[in-house]
Amino acid sequence: MDDCFFEITNLSKTISLPDKLDYPFFYTPHPLAKFAAAELQRELEIRNFNHDFGLGKNKRNGSIGKMFGVLVVRSKNGKIGYLKAFSGKLGESNFHKGFVPPIFDILKKNSFFKKEEVILNRLNQEIKNIEFDENVLLLKQKLRETELDSQKELQEFKTYLKDKKKDRDTQRQVEQKKISENEYNILLEKLKIESINQQLEYKKLSKLISENLTKLHVEINKYNSQLAGLKEIRKQKSNLLQNKIFENYNFLNKNKEERSLLSIFEESIFKLPPAGAGECAAPKLFQYAFLNDFEPICMAEFWWGIPPDSEVKAHKHFYPACKGKCEPILNHMLSGSRVEDSPLIHQNNPEELDIIYEDECLVAVNKPAEFLSVPGKILKDSILTRLRLKYPEATGPLLLHRLDMSTSGILLAAKTQETFKYLQKQFINQKICKIYHAILDGNIKEDSGTIDLPLNLDIFDRPKQKVCFENGKNSLTKFTVLKRKNGKSLVEFRPHTGRTHQLRIHSAHHLGLNCPILGDDLYGKKEIRLYLHAFQLTFTHPTMKSELTIRCDSDFKYIL
Repeated sequence: MDDCFFEITNLSKTISLPDKLDYPFFYTPHPLAKFAAAELQRELEIRNFNHDFGLGKNKRNGSIGKMFGVLVVRSKNGKIGYLKAFSGKLGESNFHKGFVPPIFDILKKNSFFKKEEVILNRLNQEIKNIEFDENVLLLKQKLRETELDSQKELQEFKTYLKDKKKDRDTQRQVEQKKISENEYNILLEKLKIESINQQLEYKKLSKLISENLTKLHVEINKYNSQLAGLKEIRKQKSNLLQNKIFENYNFLNKNKEERSLLSIFEESIFKLPPAGAGECAAPKLFQYAFLNDFEPICMAEFWWGIPPDSEVKAHKHFYPACKGKCEPILNHMLSGSRVEDSPLIHQNNPEELDIIYEDECLVAVNKPAEFLSVPGKILKDSILTRLRLKYPEATGPLLLHRLDMSTSGILLAAKTQETFKYLQKQFINQKICKIYHAILDGNIKEDSGTIDLPLNLDIFDRPKQKVCFENGKNSLTKFTVLKRKNGKSLVEFRPHTGRTHQLRIHSAHHLGLNCPILGDDLYGKKEIRLYLHAFQLTFTHPTMKSELTIRCDSDFKYIL
C-alpha cells in the first residue's frame, strides 16, 4: 500500500473529473482539489511539524508560513485519491509521514552533500577566524587611525607652508622699499632657499607617512591574500557542489522521459537554476505521480501561515505555481499530458473603442477590463493597435501610459509628437493627478491614509512585484474609503508614483492595507473581473494651457 496516496471515498456523483490538467500558472482549483486541500489543512491544524507558521501571533520573531500542495490522481487500479507535498524543508526535514519525498535528498546521511558541507563549513570557519582575528582587527584599527592622523598632519603642514609663503610675500613687498637692490637680491635668495627647504621637509614627512602606511598595508595584505585564497577555494567548491546537486535533480514526465535541472534551465532566461528550483510542491507531486504510475487529474497549492515581508501571501489562499522556478520544470514534466491552455492567451475583445474625450491633439479611451493596453507576445489586439488603425495619420506615439490588462478605465493618447512630449513631461514629473476606484475584499479600518512601500519585480515569479526595502523603487499611494458594505470597501486611490501593480500590492500587502482588491488573481482571489478602475485624469492641456479633467465612472461603482 502506498503511504503517500490518500483515497477519496464516497466520491460525489455530482463532481465530474476534469478532462485535462489545470494550467498550473493560472487556474481555479477543481472541487476535488479543494476537497483534498481542506483535508490537508485540517491535518495541519493539529499536527506538529516543529515549524513555527506564526499563526495567532502579533510579532514575526522568525516565524514564517509555507506553501503546501495537493495533486488529485488516479491509481493503477482506478482509485481516486490525492498526494500532498510542501515546498522546501519543513521543520528542518525533507521527510514527513504521508508527504511525497523530495526529488533529491541533499540531507541524506553520508551523501556527497553532507561530506562537502563539512569541508565548506571548515572553510567558513577558517575565513571567520581570519576576519575576526584580534591581530587583524588591531592592524585595521591602527591603519584607520594612522590614515586619519597622517591626513591631519599633512594638512597642518600645508597650512604652515601657506602661512610661511604669505610671510615671505609680505617680507618681499616691505623690504623692497627699504633696502638697496643688492641687499634685496640677497634677501630673495635667502627666501628662495627657505621655501625649498620647507618643501623638502614636506616631502620627507610625506615619504615617512607613506612608508608607515605601506608597512601596515603589507601586514594587512598578508591576511587579505590568505582570506582571498580561502574565499576563492570556497567559491569553486560551492559552484562544483551546486552543479553536482543540479545534476542529481532529474525530473520525469508522463512518458518517463528524464531531464536534469541544468538541462532544463539551459533553455530558460536564467540559464542556470535559481536557488530552490525543484523544491516547490508542484514538481515534487508530479515526480511522485509519474514515478509510481499515478495519473494526475487536478492540483491546488495554498499558503499556510503568515506571509514573508516581501511577498503577498494570505493564510489558506490558493496560488498558482511560481513562474521563475517552476515554469521551466513543469513545462518538461507536463509535456505529453493533456493540459488546459493558458487563459492568458485569451482576452475580452470589445467591438469598438469607447472614446470618452477627443480633440485635435489628444484622445481618451475607456479601456475595458481584460484587454491589453499594448500588444503582447501572443495577443496582438490592444488599445494601441486599435488607435493606430483609427488614426493612421497621427504623428504621435499615441499611448502616454498603460493600464494592467485586468484594469479598466481612462487611457490617454496623443495624436501628435508635440502633444506626446508635452504630456509625457507631465507624467514624468508627476504633475498629472490620477484617481482610481477599487473594491477591496474586506473592511478597511482607516478612513484615509498613505501607503509608502518600495517595490521591485519578483524575477522568479513574473509579472508579480514584491516589497523590497533594500533595492525597491519608491512607491506612494494616498487612499480614502468612500463606502463600506457587506464586508467590502469602495476605495479611492491617488497614486503619486506609477509602479507596476502598485495599487494591487499596496492593497494586498500586510504592510499596506492588508486587503486585496476584489478579483485580484495575482495577490488575492479570482472573481469575474479585477475591481480596479482608472476613474479620473487631471492635467494641463497642451494647446489650451489650462487644466483639464477627464472622468469615467466604473461599471461597479454602485454595486456596494
